[in-house]
Amino acid sequence: MNDKYIGIIGKELSLKNHHVAAVVTLLDEGGTVPFIARYRKEATGTMDEVAVAAVRDRLESLLELDKRREAILSSLGERDLLTPELKQAVEQARDKAQLEDIYLPHRPKRRTRGAMARERGLEPLALLLLAQKGSDPHHEATRFISDDKDNPERSVPDTDAALAGARDIIAENISENSKARQAMRALFVKRGRFVSRVAKGKEEAGATYRDWFEWDEPLARIPGHRALAMFRGENEKFLKLSLRPPEEEATGLLRNSVVRGIGADARLVAEAMDDCYKRLLGPSLENEVRAEVKRRADEEAISVFASNLRELLLAAPLGQKRVLALDPGFRTGAKLTVLDAQGALKEYTTIFPVGSKKQQEDAAATLRTLCGRYTIEAIAIGNGTAGRETEAFVRTLDLSIPAVLVNESGASIYSASEVARREFPDLDLTVRGSASIGRRLMDPLAELVKIDPKSIGVGQYQHDVDQGALKKRLDQVVESCVNSVGVDLNTASAELLAHVSGLGPVLAGNIVAHRDEHGPFTSRKALLKVKRLGPKAFEQAAGFLRVHGKEPLDASAVHPERYALVKNMARDAGCSVRELMDEPEARTRISMDSYVSEEVGLPTLRDIMAELSRPGRDPRAEFSAFSFTEGINDIADLHEGMRLPGIVTNVTKFGAFVDVGVHRDGLVHISQLADRFVRDPSEVVAPGREVVVTVIGLDQKRGRINLSMKSGLNGD
Repeated sequence: MNDKYIGIIGKELSLKNHHVAAVVTLLDEGGTVPFIARYRKEATGTMDEVAVAAVRDRLESLLELDKRREAILSSLGERDLLTPELKQAVEQARDKAQLEDIYLPHRPKRRTRGAMARERGLEPLALLLLAQKGSDPHHEATRFISDDKDNPERSVPDTDAALAGARDIIAENISENSKARQAMRALFVKRGRFVSRVAKGKEEAGATYRDWFEWDEPLARIPGHRALAMFRGENEKFLKLSLRPPEEEATGLLRNSVVRGIGADARLVAEAMDDCYKRLLGPSLENEVRAEVKRRADEEAISVFASNLRELLLAAPLGQKRVLALDPGFRTGAKLTVLDAQGALKEYTTIFPVGSKKQQEDAAATLRTLCGRYTIEAIAIGNGTAGRETEAFVRTLDLSIPAVLVNESGASIYSASEVARREFPDLDLTVRGSASIGRRLMDPLAELVKIDPKSIGVGQYQHDVDQGALKKRLDQVVESCVNSVGVDLNTASAELLAHVSGLGPVLAGNIVAHRDEHGPFTSRKALLKVKRLGPKAFEQAAGFLRVHGKEPLDASAVHPERYALVKNMARDAGCSVRELMDEPEARTRISMDSYVSEEVGLPTLRDIMAELSRPGRDPRAEFSAFSFTEGINDIADLHEGMRLPGIVTNVTKFGAFVDVGVHRDGLVHISQLADRFVRDPSEVVAPGREVVVTVIGLDQKRGRINLSMKSGLNGD
């Protein structure tokens, strides 16, 4: 069934048909995107995850189109409307819009004005007038006057009523004509305007949307983020929107395509065309265009969110270090937790580093004691309320331990989650939050997978977009990140394991249960002893799991299906597998060409050799501590022209938000990101990236900070 789609997908994505066919086959066999991209390069022509996912997504859309096609054919057949010509048109429709245009005249109808006019026998009059042969409409209408005493609704009392009914039929017929709809759709695309006006009496209440109280721009050029902002304003009843071309152009298009001549019947048809556009075709196509603008805007916003999430998940980890974590607060103090190198909670308490002198003395004593007792290697401080003040206090203690502000977005969501209750069943929410902050510093990816990605705070209008599409895309990003880094089978949480290729929540839970009952896994092969984990799941997952045991390859990304090949390499090089991994000179004795086969090509062999040189390598950057400018803790401490270090917290299509340590992010507009023209902010910045910015504008009343990254302003 999928064969007919291969050529379509290959042409659209500029891929070779046999590579597309291979991906489709592997997907049908239960292959995951990470597995196919990593371990089936010969079959796919070295497609990366993006290309494999594109094939999968286009295949799904084509299958969905065919599903709708079959439903339409079935409906037409059941109602004896399926002529050979109509069947051919339905089968040849290239997209959903064309398919629905063909079906529209035959769709089961509610009682429209046109339908009621037909019930009164006025369709022959409508067709006669539409032919525009110069007849007198009123004269022709006299033949259709009737008085149905049994059913008054079917009566036609006079010629005006007859002509009104005929106009309704003509308007409806043209609104359902596929050629007319296609021509009007093209006009909407080419000449449509996105117009926004403030709702009557909402000027003050809708002040947030003041920028769009009088807005007008071409539909073709409106950026997604602006469209979503105005759609939100409309949903909140502050804005009135119109997404149409100029009315005179639209009605002119219809008149020119339908009206012939200058007689009375032609004038009546012209009136019907005006009614067709205003009452039927205009609203219908505006809804269609709205849906398309919203779809594109959603796609753009979801893409931005996905890119930001990837950067955040792949942020540099501190690694397995002993960490003291603080979740700061003013009134309630800072919740303190001590974590060992594996992230296990050892001790917790509350201190008041920004309290009275006595409270600060006690806090200092507690910190010194715990840092000494547990040989603490780093201090993690949440960047929310009182974060900068707590950081400043810790630095005054000269503990010779790095103190790092950690983005705590979503920590409160985690604290109240089922995952947190399962991990820390007897602890207060705030203590759980503190532990999560510490773990984020150690391994952002392992901790953030426990939180709904929408709660992490790196999106753009994430609550306004299609939630199903958003979840699907973000889940794919998490899966991609987890598998690109790899997962330690003996330390990973069930939440982290659930994102490993081929596993999912049930098998992840079974793995943890097996680990708890039988102890650590000694090999990848031992996975097959896990309940319900069969050969297919093992094939998909094994290469992304790491086990530090007797088999050195188990700690690498070399798939078990290639262990025999690596052992042959080691034998031919006159060494053990361990020596082949540890000694560069041993690897120089390997000629990859001699191991090329029909099943294993150079792409896979290159991957294997790269992995042997750095087994289990982590693709994430090395961790480096970051510090804000001392003494700059509040927006009141800023002034224009000030140059500051900052951390990018979020990237949107219109710029980037940067944390400069004052509890409120500043905006670097896209025009201020660089000295050159920037088409997309992601070309220049990403969440978590360290930047230097200059304050170019302040609005303390509204809490707005405008920043620039241009070198001239920074004096570089």
